Amino acid sequence: MPKLPRLRLSHMGMFVRDLERMVAFYKEVLGFIESDRGTGRGFSVVFLTRDPNEHHQLVLSSGRPETSGPTHAVQQLSFKVESLDDLRAMHAIVAPRSDVTEVLAVDHGNAWSVYFRDPEENRVEVYIDTPWHVSQPHRVDLDLSLSDDEILRRTDERTRKDPTRMPMEAWRDRQAKRLRDAGIS
Repeated sequence: MPKLPRLRLSHMGMFVRDLERMVAFYKEVLGFIESDRGTGRGFSVVFLTRDPNEHHQLVLSSGRPETSGPTHAVQQLSFKVESLDDLRAMHAIVAPRSDVTEVLAVDHGNAWSVYFRDPEENRVEVYIDTPWHVSQPHRVDLDLSLSDDEILRRTDERTRKDPTRMPMEAWRDRQAKRLRDAGIS
């Protein structure tokens, strides 16, 4: 069994009933800015941050049923790792477990991720950033059996066609300016 990689809590996602109301609340009350918005897996999704080094710290997603209570709001729990080898190690740890479901490796263009459901079906993400930003949501399958160089090459090649692509440092600089302009830095 591979050694468990170092994990850092990175961001969380919540299913919400009234997406625009919740986006306004987190922007107005807690000072988040919107990084991206779009549709993914059939839900409207808004990405929010207060950190120029993080594409998002909070993900708000439509889809929370009106009849759900307060215990049905968390969309995912995300942890950042330091390398593709760490990502492979997490995949090797969770994939054979019978109490883990929906193990998926995903290339988001701006991150490489492994997703899975814990024993109570909460979604967990373990990921590492890529060198680029592309608008989200953005999702294709990721083959972790490839070398680091090949994964990097494929993501680079595929995202070059995306008009929103920019170096991650340029995106972070832009976010830092937006946060300063909003009086949050």
